[in-house]
Amino acid sequence: MRRVRYEHSGGPEVLFTEDVPVPSPGPGELLVRVEAAGVTLPVVRKVREDRDPIPLGGEIAGEVVAVGGDVRGYAPGDRVTGPCFGHGYAEFALLRAVMASHVPDGASAVDAVALVRSGLVAYGALDAAGHAPGEAALITAAAGGVGHLALQLARLRGAARVVGAVSGAGAAGKAGLLRSLGADEVVTYDEETWGDPVDYVLDAVGGELLSPAVQALAPHGRLVAYSSGGGTIQAYDLLVGAKSVTGFQVGLIARERPGTYEAWRCELWRLYGAGALRPVVHAEFALGDAAKAHAVIEERSNLGKVVLIP
Repeated sequence: MRRVRYEHSGGPEVLFTEDVPVPSPGPGELLVRVEAAGVTLPVVRKVREDRDPIPLGGEIAGEVVAVGGDVRGYAPGDRVTGPCFGHGYAEFALLRAVMASHVPDGASAVDAVALVRSGLVAYGALDAAGHAPGEAALITAAAGGVGHLALQLARLRGAARVVGAVSGAGAAGKAGLLRSLGADEVVTYDEETWGDPVDYVLDAVGGELLSPAVQALAPHGRLVAYSSGGGTIQAYDLLVGAKSVTGFQVGLIARERPGTYEAWRCELWRLYGAGALRPVVHAEFALGDAAKAHAVIEERSNLGKVVLIP
């Protein structure tokens, strides 16, 4: 089978395709013939910044071709999707059964990849914010794979005002998309202020954006950080407005609160089936063009999810 790998850190140019044997599923694992694989900002960052290479994972969707021991509820022929922590940029990949979700009839593999993992992060970050109907929300990276779903979910769950914050690259196109999905306002990161204060911020960027994100909060506001971008917040900036910061990581929920994880998955599929939640796909790339997909993410020019098709 073909898979994408890299041997040293760098930009998209370090990615290459190789031929390797098809893996065998171990206990609790599914072997999936991959029909679509999502490209995520955390993986793109790790390729460029981390010293040691990692398997290129993210999320996958496809057909189960074999199951390992101790697997219940899945069989060859099932269509599934879920976060893949191994080599996901491949024609076949291993998926932990506890992370898998059945893909309902009528949903494509591409839509499944765009919806489930990104939707779980968006849903969980919103939950971590302790949101209440009638509050104002601001979402960074709002046009990205997670952000555009978080914006819709905030609106669906009663936010009175939703602000999307985006980078300057392609800002006009991003603003058009976000307004079509329910945003009241769209701001760019380089603006002096991000408008009237909000009750909570969902931040997917980190780094230098943490400071303006905290400044965008009203007194008693909450910031939820789910970025791999790091960054530092001054304690005094929180103290003067009685503001708070919470970290969120969806893998921790899957391991420690599987019932909650499953309930979120079911709700995402319900909203999708009802036409209330619309995953947007920016582009589909062939597996051999993974470098082009990474370049789109690095340029921050995507409107929605970037997907690989093996």
